[in-house]
Amino acid sequence: MKIGAPKEIFEGESRVAMTPESALQLQKLGYECAIETGAGKAAGFDDAAYKEAGVEIIKTAAALFKACDIIAKVRQPNATETKRLTSGQTLISFFNPAGNAEGMEAARAQGANVIAMEMVPRISRAQKMDALSSMANIAGYRAVIEAGNNFGRFFTGQITAAGKVPPAKVLVVGAGVAGLAAIGTATSLGAVTYAFDVRPEVAEQVESMGAEFVFLDFEEEQQDGAATGGYASVSSPEFREAQLAKFRELAPEIDIVITTALIPNREAPELWTEDMVAAMKPGSVIVDLAAEKGGNCKLTVADEKIVTKNGVTIIGYTDFPSRMAAQASTLYATNIRHMMTDLTPEKDGKIVHNMEDDVIRGATVTFENEITFPPPPPKVAAIAAQKPKAAAPELTAEEKRAAEVAAFKAQTKQQVTLLGVGAALLLGVGLVAPASFMQHFIVFVLAVFVGFQVIWNVAHSLHTPLMAVTNAISSIIILGALMQIGSSSFLVVILAALSVFMAAINIFGGFLVTRRMLAMFQKS
Repeated sequence: MKIGAPKEIFEGESRVAMTPESALQLQKLGYECAIETGAGKAAGFDDAAYKEAGVEIIKTAAALFKACDIIAKVRQPNATETKRLTSGQTLISFFNPAGNAEGMEAARAQGANVIAMEMVPRISRAQKMDALSSMANIAGYRAVIEAGNNFGRFFTGQITAAGKVPPAKVLVVGAGVAGLAAIGTATSLGAVTYAFDVRPEVAEQVESMGAEFVFLDFEEEQQDGAATGGYASVSSPEFREAQLAKFRELAPEIDIVITTALIPNREAPELWTEDMVAAMKPGSVIVDLAAEKGGNCKLTVADEKIVTKNGVTIIGYTDFPSRMAAQASTLYATNIRHMMTDLTPEKDGKIVHNMEDDVIRGATVTFENEITFPPPPPKVAAIAAQKPKAAAPELTAEEKRAAEVAAFKAQTKQQVTLLGVGAALLLGVGLVAPASFMQHFIVFVLAVFVGFQVIWNVAHSLHTPLMAVTNAISSIIILGALMQIGSSSFLVVILAALSVFMAAINIFGGFLVTRRMLAMFQKS
């Protein structure tokens, strides 16, 4: 079979669904590859690069649709492109099935099999084909770059001879793929980053990336992400009011706001209101990644950058992935290639459209003259459902005291038993061993006991630096080598010198490692 990628005709779209690198991988699966003339030019891939990779160059889109069994696209096809599809032909593309009933019906009438890349289920096995996440990752990164381009100060704080520069404060609303990418980028640039999400389970992810999670003083049972494919669910009006109150409190302090909140098949929720924009400092920037669905900011204008009366820049671009066309095309083409790998189990260049496969079935919206959207839920949950934690019973003062007394008695009993056993063993050894041996043996036993008690009470995180400094101190044996280095025997001198050398490494290395390890626990 032959797989082809036409030039994207959507205005301003620079991505392409096949790169020279992905074409080589597709050929290993047994496919022939073709591309329309100039399809990859806007993404930085010229026709010569495709020819070198063994890709056939076809002059027009109509000829490409006619020559290929599989069509790979980025944007949802328009009416003209849909009419070019033929019976049995496979289209792999973003398709927006929830809002494109007319396109689905047209594809069904043409007899084409359509795989919508945004419908790939969010399960572990399908992560390599998750084009939504690939593009969201780029959008989150690019949002921070666009914000920096329109922000008049540094992201990182600086103290220079010319004065002190405070770090920028960045708030990321929504900690999905795009939000986490924005958090990582803003943090790496030195900004003080805050993040908010209606799913409290993402707080640990946010904090692990160096940002501060914004918690609400509001108790509400949130729907588990496993039930919604990992997406946020609609919040109650009370929760929304508490959320907006928190944002109003933060607005005067924040320099850059990046909003990413979207709920599938709905208009974007309004999270940054007009009064919040008015409360922000002049020169502040808002980047609205939900602009295509109406925007999270009240004043966002899709595909435009505006400046408000109080000097706040609001960016509503809807083509962030396309603004990084080379990277976006590479990732998207890789998603397509992985989809083709699952569709070609025999690697013989022939599609096997297995509708029993969770991933293929979930992404297929038309198949054999039938509309198969919406798909059934996958057999495997998107993420593991959180088990409700049982609340610890509140103990009374008497119960707490009784528990403490019981624990003390158990600990005392254990220690007395160990001391009794140890004393009996020492007595047994003392009955048969000579006095000179017992002097050294008692010192040894006491050293082991004291060392055990000291190490047992040290936090686990400090064990490595503790052992390093212990190694350094234990190298007191260097004294023995120093005493022998003046020996009349040449062999003894060599061995003593080697002993001094190795013990010196142990001493200096032990203290050096200890210093570096302890520095990891310092905040400065």
